[in-house]
Amino acid sequence: MEVTPGRKQFYSNYMLLNPKKASFFDLTALLFSKNLKKRKFIETSIETEDSFWYRLVIFLSTLLQKFLLSIKTPMALAGQTFEDMLNLFTNNGGLFGLIKKVMTGKVVIPSREAATYVSAVGYTDLRKDLDKQIIYGNSMYYPALAIMTCKAVYNNAAYNKSIIENNWGMEVIGFNNYWNDYLRQPDTQVVMFRNKTSEHDTIVVSFRGTQPFSADDWCSDADLSWYEFPNIGKIHSGFLKALGMQKLVGWPKFVIPDLTRKAPLAYYDIRDRLKDLLKNSPEAKVIVTGHSLGGALAALFPAILFYHDEQLVLERMEGVYTFGQPRVGDEAFAGYMEKNLNKNGIQFYRYVYCNDIVPRVPFDGMFKHFGTCVYYNSKYQAKIVEEVPYLNYFSLFGFFPMHMNAIYEVIRSFTMKAKYGADYTDGWLMFGVRLFGLLIPGVANHCPQDYVNSTRLGKPDDVLFLPLHTKKALGFEVPLLAA
Repeated sequence: MEVTPGRKQFYSNYMLLNPKKASFFDLTALLFSKNLKKRKFIETSIETEDSFWYRLVIFLSTLLQKFLLSIKTPMALAGQTFEDMLNLFTNNGGLFGLIKKVMTGKVVIPSREAATYVSAVGYTDLRKDLDKQIIYGNSMYYPALAIMTCKAVYNNAAYNKSIIENNWGMEVIGFNNYWNDYLRQPDTQVVMFRNKTSEHDTIVVSFRGTQPFSADDWCSDADLSWYEFPNIGKIHSGFLKALGMQKLVGWPKFVIPDLTRKAPLAYYDIRDRLKDLLKNSPEAKVIVTGHSLGGALAALFPAILFYHDEQLVLERMEGVYTFGQPRVGDEAFAGYMEKNLNKNGIQFYRYVYCNDIVPRVPFDGMFKHFGTCVYYNSKYQAKIVEEVPYLNYFSLFGFFPMHMNAIYEVIRSFTMKAKYGADYTDGWLMFGVRLFGLLIPGVANHCPQDYVNSTRLGKPDDVLFLPLHTKKALGFEVPLLAA
């Protein structure tokens, strides 16, 4: 576990769950006993928890993680096989093309490192080009660019380099798979690129989201462990670890050398790269983005910059754009973020499409969202809301409407081409995900496809969506985020 007796800790309170130590007896006892410290799989500074519902959520979270870890290897193998088969068919002209090439001995074997290799998430939406109608100065330019790079970063380095440079005409700065001190392996994928024209100079940092066949990623999402930092609040420990929190020492301003690391830590490497770039480019601005788990990391990245008082990067950060982002901290942390985002003039937009399951976890009673919430319904109509309908996914009030919407979206798949054009047609894999959504509504809503559609079709005219420097140049008063 992460707690080391006798060492000065970097947190004030903590609760850490270890599903590997959770026996059936210990899990069941949690439901009937308020004493958390008696549970072998919980390490915490809190003696008791009176709320049965809170203990039930911990029980379900730990049980889910235990199950995911039990299928980690077959899950990864199934995912790799599925992706390889998708690419095998694509590279050989489909099923009949593959049969023909097998007979002639000319089968093209896909390479996982090739620019043509597409991930499972990539196959749910194969669009590569940006919407040419959404140009710089348009209120949706940054969100539309952000979601496309969020989609791209699910793929390999060569794929990202190809579309960023060849399709978008931009410059790749780097593509890295960063180290996780707690998993002891590289697990956080990030692409950085630059969009420099005569009009603007924008550096984009995009964090990869949850990989559908990674048990570790899903455990990070499901984990309810947290650390509480003095004057900041409680923050989800799994997301902190993925961002680059150093084992035993937390968040010192600089990296403590560790010869066992086989890759850099995400936050520190990205921060240092940005500082170098910004020192040499006085007009450059930065936007940070991510989808799903990547949205959580994008949300936490400025939090650590605030903690370290990294003024150069903060002064030049134009905004944060997250899509389908889970909650990352408690109400105190949300207040800390609102205060510092306002202080530094950083816009934070949190995009949620319809009944997406991920923004509704972890449980609202434990963690809270912050920033400006842009909500899209299933007709791609945008609205600024304080919070989305059905705060928690497991809502009795949301059960029937969510299932009805899932049925509507399956039917909608047949009309998208006629209504919006061929570029908006659901592929067969996305259609399959929508069918699965009939069983678990909100899963299909989490895919990047609907977020790309939302930024292109649900274009609001509100000045709220314009970049901060554009608002100021036009003389608009910039409203503060609600603290």
